[in-house]
Amino acid sequence: MKTSFARTVGHLVGCTAGVVAIVLLYTRLLHVNPTTVALTFLVCVLIVSSLWSLAASLYMAVVAAAAFNYYFLPPIGTFAIADPQNWVALFAFLATALVASELSERARKLTDEAIRRRLELERLYQFSQQLLTADNILQLLNAIPQHVIHAFGVSAAAIYLPEKGDIYRSGAETRDLDADHLKSVIARGEPIVDSERHLSFTPLKMGVKTVGTVGVSGSLSRQTLEAMGSLIAIAIERANAVETLSRSEASREGEQLRSAVLDSITHEFRTPLTSIKASITSLMSNMNLAPDDRFELMTIINEESDRLNRLVGEAAEVAQLESHEFELNPKPVVLAELIENAVTSVKQVLDKHPLDIRLPQGAVVRLDFDRIKEVLVQLLENAAKYSESGTPIRITGELKGSNLLISVSDQGSGIEDMEQGLIFDKFYRGKNQRYRVQGTGMGLAIARAIVEAHGGKIGVTSQVGRGSVFYFSLPVRD
Repeated sequence: MKTSFARTVGHLVGCTAGVVAIVLLYTRLLHVNPTTVALTFLVCVLIVSSLWSLAASLYMAVVAAAAFNYYFLPPIGTFAIADPQNWVALFAFLATALVASELSERARKLTDEAIRRRLELERLYQFSQQLLTADNILQLLNAIPQHVIHAFGVSAAAIYLPEKGDIYRSGAETRDLDADHLKSVIARGEPIVDSERHLSFTPLKMGVKTVGTVGVSGSLSRQTLEAMGSLIAIAIERANAVETLSRSEASREGEQLRSAVLDSITHEFRTPLTSIKASITSLMSNMNLAPDDRFELMTIINEESDRLNRLVGEAAEVAQLESHEFELNPKPVVLAELIENAVTSVKQVLDKHPLDIRLPQGAVVRLDFDRIKEVLVQLLENAAKYSESGTPIRITGELKGSNLLISVSDQGSGIEDMEQGLIFDKFYRGKNQRYRVQGTGMGLAIARAIVEAHGGKIGVTSQVGRGSVFYFSLPVRD
């Protein structure tokens, strides 16, 4: 209050000083006609009305009219006016000054209002952008009060949702933003502004549905409160919709995964079980089989049992790797020995493919021998299974800076671009190969988990009809 009074007194003193300065200028230094003086006074009145308040401009208009009459209209030195035309000039000056002051004040108010509205729109836009950063409903509700404080410059904020039953707060002065006030706003269904206590409340409306209420410790316009309430309601409904959609999508993906697992397991398990059943049936139904035939059937049973065991092992290993319930056993490994050991393990499937191995001489790296061997075995088996007999398979090892890069290339049918990012997912198999080549779709998923556990990366480059290159890089460990 004291500051406002001092500012007003200062404006009035400034207006008086301006009038005195004009009078001294035109009576002591420059001698001009009354029209020039009147226009000068009028310009000063307009300047004051644009910079200060309407009261200051009106005060200056009256003082300027009196000074104009006393010093520049004959008889000079008195407030009497001899020529009736000067009365018209004086009143015309005064009326023009008053009307110009009023218009200037109105324009200034409109400008201030436009600036205020623009700032409110900027705040609302910033606020709406902040509301879009959270899709989780609980995270959003905890963040909204803080966003309100930052966006609208209030000291405290609280939000209440009946379906949640909790009040989410932020700021120091929240004792007046209690549950009773917040609940009463929902019942009234319209904003409440308490100017005395500087409190504002507004319901969160989504159309005709009220989802909650928000209260702030600060004075906001009714329009801002309504816009803020609508934005918060939309954000809450959006977060609920996204959460519902996410649950539905997760459920749908879970069903798809279960279907894929059942389809894959059913298909893969049925083949060896059928072979085992047929072999046992033959042995039981014909006890006089030749030794060679009996040995062949027993071999089939043994091989298919191993295959079943491997399928079960792969499924268990996928679960173990995904839950990170395994430990690496890194140790210094001679790269050539690692490659040779992996090739020996899959020698049977590689018999029909010439091998081209290119490795750096004497390279020694630190890694988990058994796990990386498992990755190599998987890549070599895939290269053999998806390539025509007689086509070469190349194994390349390179030391690039602090990384070891190993690649396995074949001359198979290749992989389409859209599938290259999917083949490392569990149970995914190429659409053109899933019925031609046996497999569960777990091998590459296991390989990726092992490589990433070492801190490395695995990938593939392929061209349809030209073959594929599977590669993985591992950081070299001292």
